[in-house]
Amino acid sequence: MKYSAHYPALLRLGVPIMTGQLAVILMNIADTVMIGRHSADELAASAFVNGIIGLALVAGMGFSYGLTPVVGALMGKGETSQVAEKLKNGLAANCLLSIMLMFLLGLLAILLPHLGLPPHLIPLMRPYLLLLTLSILPQMEFNGYKQFSDGIQDTRTPMWIMLAANVANVAGNWMLIYGHGGLPELGLVGAGIATLFSRLMAWGLCFYIFHFTDHYAPHRYNFRQSCINRSDLRLLSRMGLPVMLQMGMEGASFSLSAFYVGWLGATDMAAHQTMLAVSQLCFMLYYGMAAAVAVRVSYFRGAGQVAETRRTAMAGLHLTWILGLMTAIPIFLLRQRIGNWFANDTQVAALAAALVPVLCLYQFGDAMQCIYANALRGMAVVRPMIGIAFVAYFLISLPLGYLFAFPLGLRLVGVWLAFPFGLTSAGIMYFYWFMKSTAKT
Repeated sequence: MKYSAHYPALLRLGVPIMTGQLAVILMNIADTVMIGRHSADELAASAFVNGIIGLALVAGMGFSYGLTPVVGALMGKGETSQVAEKLKNGLAANCLLSIMLMFLLGLLAILLPHLGLPPHLIPLMRPYLLLLTLSILPQMEFNGYKQFSDGIQDTRTPMWIMLAANVANVAGNWMLIYGHGGLPELGLVGAGIATLFSRLMAWGLCFYIFHFTDHYAPHRYNFRQSCINRSDLRLLSRMGLPVMLQMGMEGASFSLSAFYVGWLGATDMAAHQTMLAVSQLCFMLYYGMAAAVAVRVSYFRGAGQVAETRRTAMAGLHLTWILGLMTAIPIFLLRQRIGNWFANDTQVAALAAALVPVLCLYQFGDAMQCIYANALRGMAVVRPMIGIAFVAYFLISLPLGYLFAFPLGLRLVGVWLAFPFGLTSAGIMYFYWFMKSTAKT
């Protein structure tokens, strides 16, 4: 197949995933804007909590990603009767992991006063953190259904569910943050309640569509006849845990940087949260295309067409670089206005504008690491991803962030200057391992 044949196939799979991911990011941006308009302190508090919760959600999402290459390879082999059993075991594994993550986040809520954070923000952080902790379980169960749908190349159904849930979240924010519709004005707590409800809604819709409609009827019988077994749980854990660790360490390069930013003060925290919301817009678009690459690569791996796995990955990289250019240009041109969209604070807006050139700089490396990490996932070559992520994010990005911010005195800009180094080095190493693994095959 020529590249021209891979582009439309990737777009057909990737655009619905990107649309769903875009809805999530727009929800996060709406949260940030609505919270910032209500209170600058609440925006600062949400910056820390969202960073930590984001790390847990990314790790959980990474674990659920282990299901996609398993289902995709079975589809490529024509063994469709087995995919529902993998879904059942994937849901069970996600449930167990979510309980562990919720326990750890509960401990964090207790330890908040001992982390060196601004004391006046602790009463705002704790209830918001606890509400978002409760949302981990429904989010991870939704992830299981979504990865199953992606694996069988039905990316539209999860897209519509995510769009509906995010509309509900924005409506809930409007009512509960500001007290509209006869409801009390709850501020940051209201945002947490709305997020919890939207994630419960997404899980409920997935459950209903799979178990009570004709859409997935061919798989429902096999789902009911299958059982949770150690073999599948081990397989999914073997696939999911390395991806979870890889994505968790990648997220840590951003989320753990929130500790550095917290030492700088509330204004820096608010600007950091503002630009994280913008950067996640780019990242989720890339990851939508990268998820399509993983589905196509796993399908070709199952079908034994290894040459097409390389062409799929390179075609995905071409499309993702185009996406990066399309997002970086308007963000750079609007850099002086972005901060004002999120908070009524001139200092926050000025700091956010200073971060935009750095954000634009790392789009090339971010796109590359997204595509080739997912190409490795599609090839079921996941163990090398752990070492790559550790080197790129823990040995390069986080230490450089501290060096640039404090010894070199660059403060918040210094924290962000470390991100291009970590992301680009990760992209180069993932590319090397993908080419090596496909050459062996």
